[in-house]
Formats: sequence, C-alpha cells, structure tokens
Amino acid sequence: MMKKVTMYYKVTCPYCVRAERLLRERGVNDLEKISIDTNREQRAAMIERSGGRTTVPQIFIDQTHIGGCDDLMALDRDGKLVTMLGA
Repeated sequence: MMKKVTMYYKVTCPYCVRAERLLRERGVNDLEKISIDTNREQRAAMIERSGGRTTVPQIFIDQTHIGGCDDLMALDRDGKLVTMLGA
C-alpha cells in the first residue's frame, strides 16, 4: 500500500509542479496538497514541521520529511523514492 504523501506548495511555484509530476509518475494518486499562498497558519505549520525550512515545496512521506524538489529528485535518482513510497 502506498504511503501518505503531503506536499506544502504555492500555486505559482515551478518546483512544486515538477515535484508533483514526479510523485504522480511514481504512482502517488492520493497526494495531500496544502497551499501556503494565503494561509499563514499552514505556512507556520510547514516551517515548524520541516525544521525551519521556508521554501516550497516541502514534502513528507508519512511523517518523514523528504525536503524540497531537489531532495525528492535526488531520492529518485538514487532509486530510493519508490521504496520509501511503499509502491
């Protein structure tokens, strides 16, 4: 069973679009997307949950913080993303 994936994002962020595309390509159908465009509470929650990171996207697989788009791409290049997703 695929693990829960959560992504904090902004609508105008090209890195968010790229990250979502990769996740979909790897079989993630149930992606929880949390917009921080206008929601200060969600932005604060993202910063706290990610250990102080303020950029988007911030991606979590279950409760594990993956990081941003570059971190996600590196996991995929290393062959670890699919395993982490439980696919």
